[in-house]
Amino acid sequence: MCKPCIAMARIWIAVALMTIAGICAAQPAYPSKPIRFITPYAAGGSTTVTAHLIGQKLSESLGQPVIVENRPGGNTIIGTEALVKSPPDGYTILLTTSGHLTTGALLNTPYDVIKDFAPVATIVSAEQMLVLNPRVPASNLLEFIALAKSKPGQLNYGTPGAGGPSHLAMELFSILAGVKLQHIPYKGAGQSMTDVIGGQVQLTFSNPINTVAHIRSGKVRGLAISGAARSSVLPQVPTFTEAGLPGFEASLWQGVLAPAGTPRGVIDRLSVEIAKILAMPEIKEKMASQGTEPFASTPEQFGALLKSDLARYTKIIKSANIKLEN
Repeated sequence: MCKPCIAMARIWIAVALMTIAGICAAQPAYPSKPIRFITPYAAGGSTTVTAHLIGQKLSESLGQPVIVENRPGGNTIIGTEALVKSPPDGYTILLTTSGHLTTGALLNTPYDVIKDFAPVATIVSAEQMLVLNPRVPASNLLEFIALAKSKPGQLNYGTPGAGGPSHLAMELFSILAGVKLQHIPYKGAGQSMTDVIGGQVQLTFSNPINTVAHIRSGKVRGLAISGAARSSVLPQVPTFTEAGLPGFEASLWQGVLAPAGTPRGVIDRLSVEIAKILAMPEIKEKMASQGTEPFASTPEQFGALLKSDLARYTKIIKSANIKLEN
């Protein structure tokens, strides 16, 4: 190559490098504007409480407003699809639950529950408690199982909705216990619990914090709780293993997802900040008062959990032959 050509090439390279440097310098550091924090559930539920709790602390640590937006409907599909359609830039994130996977396993969603999302971090873990109307003649789990076996299909259980984690937990319980129960789906956990108290249905699965007042007042009876340890708010209720049904697992989680393709640096920033928030004593105290626990994880750990839980739920769905329509 001639010397003039070499000189011209060097000039063009220098110009290109300066242009790239200028573009990089012009891009503001993340975050430089408010962050939209979607939850695909109606206002007033546990996810809303978590979203505001974490959102406020994220706003303080990131220096930008974090705006919680409830987008319920369609078995969480409406709010979740809103995230998928958002630019993958870290300015729209989603607080979801284990129900994200059950919906994907049961319905024809307009997105892939694994591939279309970038895991950020888990936030909360919670167990499910099996509660019974106290007029049912069973004082413990094994007595109830014996009663249910003597009346196949005659005892009803309520859930916050067909195909959700509570529904799958009851189906798993039925499989392991060898009983046949009748499913009555409701439009929310509050309605289901109200009818357990009233005796219209005999039992349900619920978060401990939603049952503590009713158990203490004698309106419902706690038979067993999922997980390896008893609940700190209801220590008198045994685990399923202690109650005589080992192998039952129905733990739930809440976690943050971003759209697939979100820059790794943004994902890591959010994950680190969430982990710091979950380590705060005041956050731990507030979660404990709600019957939940901080559940911090890396994006990789959350991604592995998504895949393993999807496989677990899919197995239950196939075993119980559960089918839903969009």
